[in-house]
Amino acid sequence: MLTQISQNGAPPNEAVARAISLQKLVTAFICTGLFFLVLPGTFLGVWNLIAVSAHRAAHSLSPAWVQAHGHAQMFGWIGTFIIGIGFFSLSKMGPVAPFAITRGWWSWILWTTGVAMRWAAGVYAWQWQILMPASAVLELAGFLLFYRTVRRHKPAGGGNRPRETWMQVVIASTIIFLLVLLLNCGAAIFVALKGAAPALPAGLDQRFLLLAAWGFLVPTVWGFNARWLPVFIGLPQPNACAMMLALGALGAALVTGFVGLSLPASLLLVAASALAAWSLHVFRPSVQPAKTQGIHPSFPHFIRIAYVWLLAAAVLTCWAAVADVNGGIIGASRHAVTVGFLATMVFAIGSRILPSFCGHRVLFSKNLMFTSLLLLTIGCVLRVGCEIPAYEGNVAAAWGVLPFSAVLELTAVGIFATNVVVSFFKKPAVQAAVQRTAA
Repeated sequence: MLTQISQNGAPPNEAVARAISLQKLVTAFICTGLFFLVLPGTFLGVWNLIAVSAHRAAHSLSPAWVQAHGHAQMFGWIGTFIIGIGFFSLSKMGPVAPFAITRGWWSWILWTTGVAMRWAAGVYAWQWQILMPASAVLELAGFLLFYRTVRRHKPAGGGNRPRETWMQVVIASTIIFLLVLLLNCGAAIFVALKGAAPALPAGLDQRFLLLAAWGFLVPTVWGFNARWLPVFIGLPQPNACAMMLALGALGAALVTGFVGLSLPASLLLVAASALAAWSLHVFRPSVQPAKTQGIHPSFPHFIRIAYVWLLAAAVLTCWAAVADVNGGIIGASRHAVTVGFLATMVFAIGSRILPSFCGHRVLFSKNLMFTSLLLLTIGCVLRVGCEIPAYEGNVAAAWGVLPFSAVLELTAVGIFATNVVVSFFKKPAVQAAVQRTAA
């Protein structure tokens, strides 16, 4: 990164200083995302599930608590990661101006404050009529500042080159991210004015989760997978036509689902997921050796397991559209996509890229990486496999397994976060290079 910045016109010392400043910004986003993952996200989710299992009733828990947990997971964790990685991309586009880093810190302040306020409003219900809409406005402002900074940053060598497939998918997901935040803002204001509690109405919440999980997060992963998987695990280059078809099918699923056509939307989600997996050649043998230096060699297998979870989540939405009564099937589907697909993908790819992004560090422990992924997978299997018989059939044994699955997933989250954070304490390669040059 230093070489690239220096070649784009900045003096070496200034380039080094900006590179280090940008790495500090990205590290702040990553550490903030890990905080929301461990405490407001997963810990609250475990607490919720234990409470539900104790009462053996799916609707015994406050919807505000459930939504606070989901918001912390999707926006506080993965959303924060994505914005941080977006700011890191500035270093790959050309020289990083001081204003870009300053805007990055303001974006971090607005975004983090907004997500924290949304969680507090849902959990404590203190002054929630003020906190809930204010949090939505702050999140939107933080995102717009991020989008404006990245949008105006000109790529090195000119900006007229045709966009690659992965970039088109990421841009599409970013637009949906903006729509989700606008919907969140409008919904928060509506609930503050008309609602009796800091929770979206059930029907609106269903549509919001569809747009947030499937419309924003899933295609974002597809886009970055199209960019990284040929390099990381040696897959063939993605099939651009099939990826665009997957994106089109997903868009149609979002529209039909938003207007209430559950079964057609579910069938389109199955088609989109299958097309995406096929376009990325996920289940084909690698044509080049996987690059597993510094990480556990099981990395390619967990990438493929994540896509199994994605397909399972889409199939479960079809089942839910015709048979769900108490929320068990649709809940299992959401868990399969958020934990099975998204969390597995973040744990696998994040272990490889996050230490590198934050100063070209190396992951602290390969074995801890494998342990976190294994525990996450076992926990998700137990959760998805038992949620349906527990919620829909009131099977006592299934209710008993659910808290155990939650503890396994919480343990996996703690190990992943610890492994990444400890990696940040290693000396950054950029600082080592400066010291060697000075010597």
